[in-house]
Amino acid sequence: MTEPNPTPPRLPPAPAAMSLLWAIGIIYLLTAVLSGGMQPSLQILVFLGAKVNELIAAGAYWRLLSATFLHGSLIHIFFNAYALYALGPESERIYGTRRFLALYFLAGLGGSLASYLLSPAISVGASGSIFGLIGGLGIFYYLNRGVLGNFGKAQVQNMATIAIINLFIGFSAPSIIDNWGHLGGLLGGIVAGWALAPRFQVDPGLYPPLIRRTYLAQGWMWAVALLLVMLVLVGVLPHA
Repeated sequence: MTEPNPTPPRLPPAPAAMSLLWAIGIIYLLTAVLSGGMQPSLQILVFLGAKVNELIAAGAYWRLLSATFLHGSLIHIFFNAYALYALGPESERIYGTRRFLALYFLAGLGGSLASYLLSPAISVGASGSIFGLIGGLGIFYYLNRGVLGNFGKAQVQNMATIAIINLFIGFSAPSIIDNWGHLGGLLGGIVAGWALAPRFQVDPGLYPPLIRRTYLAQGWMWAVALLLVMLVLVGVLPHA
């Protein structure tokens, strides 16, 4: 007599990632309606918060984040929404909701900051945050490669490959894709991820050994420090 197969455990929900996905989708539809078609107009994007260097320099710092919720075309929103759907829930389950949101927004701010400092073009999109999730996942697997073994090392290689391929595509079309925003988001995600990522440690005092989840003691302090540094850079360094 055979025993029934146990029901596999359900993955924990990822409410923040799904909320962000809905948010960028709804905002895209809003821009399309206001523009009178599925292609949002530049005028509407600027009105709603696109990254415009001159306006940010004049004090509209909120555009560094609002730009990450706007998208310029149906293809643009499709690729970013798919990337968020693929990477967001995994990131939230690993980091937890609060740390995931901090990672997402710090990476988005880092992408907008790099674009503001190094690119004069008007830009929109969640790509900086998406690259930040790649960086955040990559640094998590790197920090825990000793415990996760070959799986952790393979995931580090996967995240690096995804980042390199997407950066290559970006630099192949510099007039269309905001490469500096991608690089800034990736770097912001790596730094924020280092501060906020959980660390797995094997407790040898128990049998069978127990894996404990710990965090960097001053992780939130480092995350706040990163935010403050980026805000200072906006006010101190000249834009492109």
